Amino acid sequence: MSKLRLVLIVMTGLLLNACGGESKLVSVTDTAKAEAIEWKLVTSWPKNFPGLGMGPERFALLVDEMSNGRLKIKVYGAGELMPAFEVFDAVSQGTVQMGHSAAYYWKGKTPAAQFFTSIPFGLNAQEMNGWLHYGGGMELWEEVYEPFGILPLAGGNTGVQMGGWFNKEINSMADLKGLKMRLPGLGGEVLKRVGGVPVTLPGRELYTALQTGAIDATEWVGPFNDLAFGLHKAAKFYYYPGWHEPGTTLEFIINKQAFANLSGDLQAIVRVASRAINQDMLDEYTSKHVIALESLINEHDVIIKQFPDEVMKALAKVSKVVIKEQSQQDDTMKKVYDAYMEYQAGVRKYHLISEDAYSRLRQ
Repeated sequence: MSKLRLVLIVMTGLLLNACGGESKLVSVTDTAKAEAIEWKLVTSWPKNFPGLGMGPERFALLVDEMSNGRLKIKVYGAGELMPAFEVFDAVSQGTVQMGHSAAYYWKGKTPAAQFFTSIPFGLNAQEMNGWLHYGGGMELWEEVYEPFGILPLAGGNTGVQMGGWFNKEINSMADLKGLKMRLPGLGGEVLKRVGGVPVTLPGRELYTALQTGAIDATEWVGPFNDLAFGLHKAAKFYYYPGWHEPGTTLEFIINKQAFANLSGDLQAIVRVASRAINQDMLDEYTSKHVIALESLINEHDVIIKQFPDEVMKALAKVSKVVIKEQSQQDDTMKKVYDAYMEYQAGVRKYHLISEDAYSRLRQ
């Protein structure tokens, strides 16, 4: 039995028990008689792309197995049914039943969405999962997406990302002025504030844009995905840490009417499978980033560099100002901002004497 299936069995019991009398298990004999429901799931990632793209594929397999074939979900990569950044609208309009993407792509529709992916110098993966599932974050996320008829579920995490690929060294804040960099979300707003030029591009366009000079730098995820895209062939310097995305949460988004049409047990299966994939993706990235980094260094001679302290301190200062300013311009975003910052203040106090303290000791 795979580790993922074992996790699923445990989580299914816990979550179905939490549902109380609202959901009832259906026997295999009964489910075999039911006609299969077919859903479409569109993503913002290339089909079967490592990590990001495989999360929804594994989700679909789990749902099929757990439902005894009653709910079948076909996954489409970016560009197969629609462009990468049209996922949200397609789910909202009911063109498809589900999507897998990143919430900060929808900042033009609802600025508060950015908090549910990652914000500069914000929560890491462990802290994000705590906030979402036990700190009130999911309730806020659902409220933000309510006007669009969408139900969000956490759908994976990449952990702390890398700072990005650059064709020139970053020695001071002056080196960021005029820098054209693929950097979405609030991180892009921070770059703009310090004189850079943020650009939003789907993943499959990054290599060409960087190679041709259309952009000067790009961030994507980290070694596991960056190696797969071949970004090391287009840029020389690989910077860390990913100050802009310290705990990047991905999302499953579901058309609320389609979800309401499911039976109670199928709804529970969808929730359990998404929760399992949310953890599974983080586990995979944690392991495979290590292997990919070794390959980048030892086989491809990539130059790994740390952002100077001067740059990090300046970016942290500007980030606080930009995020607060943006949050004051939208009532919903301010509500999420206040809740997020309150949780971050509390969890950081604890992690300073637990996670952080241990990391410092073992260096």
